[in-house]
Amino acid sequence: MEFITVKGLKKDYIVYEKKNLFRRNKRKIEALKEIDFTVKKGEFLGYVGPNGAGKSTTIKILTGIMTPSDGIVKVDGYIPYRDRKKYVRNIGVVFGQKTQMWWDLPVIDTYELLRGIYKVDEKKYKKQLEYLVDKLFLQDILKQPVRQLSLGQRMRAELGACMIHDPDILFLDEPTIGLDVVSKHRVVDFLQEINKKGKTIFLTTHDMKDIEKLCNEMLVLNHGDIVYKGKVEELKTIGKLPIKIVAQMKRNGYNDLFMEIISQHSGTYDDQKSQLVLNLKNKKEISEIAKILFNNFDIDDFSVQEPSIEEVIKTIYTS
Repeated sequence: MEFITVKGLKKDYIVYEKKNLFRRNKRKIEALKEIDFTVKKGEFLGYVGPNGAGKSTTIKILTGIMTPSDGIVKVDGYIPYRDRKKYVRNIGVVFGQKTQMWWDLPVIDTYELLRGIYKVDEKKYKKQLEYLVDKLFLQDILKQPVRQLSLGQRMRAELGACMIHDPDILFLDEPTIGLDVVSKHRVVDFLQEINKKGKTIFLTTHDMKDIEKLCNEMLVLNHGDIVYKGKVEELKTIGKLPIKIVAQMKRNGYNDLFMEIISQHSGTYDDQKSQLVLNLKNKKEISEIAKILFNNFDIDDFSVQEPSIEEVIKTIYTS
């Protein structure tokens, strides 16, 4: 079931550049170039791209903050920028660089205000608050003014704020930015749990480890165009980066077979470390190479190193 549908989405900006003291040049910037994608209900989607690729613009359109220049956008049957009053009752939004909380008020006061804004039933609110306090470890900060919170504490409180009305879909823009290890672990665990309960989550981040751990689907945006949409694991196959075999040898194995293996697989051998590194094109070659090495040489250690998501993304950005 398609929960989010985007077709031909386009967003242009007009900027003015000073030509001289009395005149300016007008220039059009294409932030989004007629992109298409769909997101299923309950999906955890990672949306990545370099700075300026159009990620934040996409989220602003999907949350109803911004109107597109052209194209169709539907989320749960709503057109965000037209049906905003009804639509926002069922979404939660976190922008890592901005706050939706009242700076001088205690966290709990913000939650009470949001409860009133979203008209959440008192019984449902108490149950949801209890759940959020437990899962996001908010008990010690509920009565503290937001301005006194550390970044990690504030981000946990922000997640709690966006979940007060128990929305079906979350739009998260850099929710783990700048978090310490403990806070990040808590936020990641929380997001995994609510996704398993059926929440649809749209995540933008520069942290590829978050993407690999959390997301089952991935969108890669580059210069306003979507260059990949699919499974996170399958992304590794499009970058054409080699799979590395690293063999720690007990002693030098120089012979014709050894040199042939190095030549065939663009390998290298470090004499000082007694370490052989081979580059394979696909996983099918791993068992064959392993068999040859173990049958003909003294191997102390053997490991397979697949290209990371981060390495693949870098090749896409620079291509």
